Amino acid sequence: MMNYIWAGMILFSCICALLTGRLPELSDAVLSGAASAVQLVIVLLGMMCVWTGLMKIADAGGLTKLLSRMFYPVMRLLFPKYPKDSAAMKAICMNITANLLGLGNAATPLGIAAMKEMSRVNKRPTEADNNMVMFVVINTASIQLVPTFMGTLRAQYGSAQPFDIVPAVWLASIVSLGLGILAAKLLERREDRLG
Repeated sequence: MMNYIWAGMILFSCICALLTGRLPELSDAVLSGAASAVQLVIVLLGMMCVWTGLMKIADAGGLTKLLSRMFYPVMRLLFPKYPKDSAAMKAICMNITANLLGLGNAATPLGIAAMKEMSRVNKRPTEADNNMVMFVVINTASIQLVPTFMGTLRAQYGSAQPFDIVPAVWLASIVSLGLGILAAKLLERREDRLG
């Protein structure tokens, strides 16, 4: 569906440029946009490489065990199926840590690893269980203490104070996380009653 939407937007832009006689402006916009996109990808790639490397070092140094123990009192309530030192709980904690640091793109491989570990424990591997759904909700809400990714973007585009958005990010993260967890728990109870 998204392919059709993008194709439609491109076609619409070309038709408008043709009808208004602005084909040179469209051509310039395409070229400058492509150059900006490549530059932005390089900046973000550098940030992702640094943080993904640091997360690997943290894992090798035993930080994942420490984080899973630290987060376990809260994680036990959200993911009651997994023991404290299980591979699934470690992967979940690493993903949540990456999200807390605002590393949304760097957290993606950790989220995939967590879903693989949860899928191994799941009795019905072709269906998502309640723990997997809760993980997706938490990952989507992405509570952030330090919005690194957004700060990098704002700095890249010339913001004098790229991290002045922190209070708004905290508020939005907490509200979305709380409402997401509440909705997931209510629907889980409803499913338990009906099932």
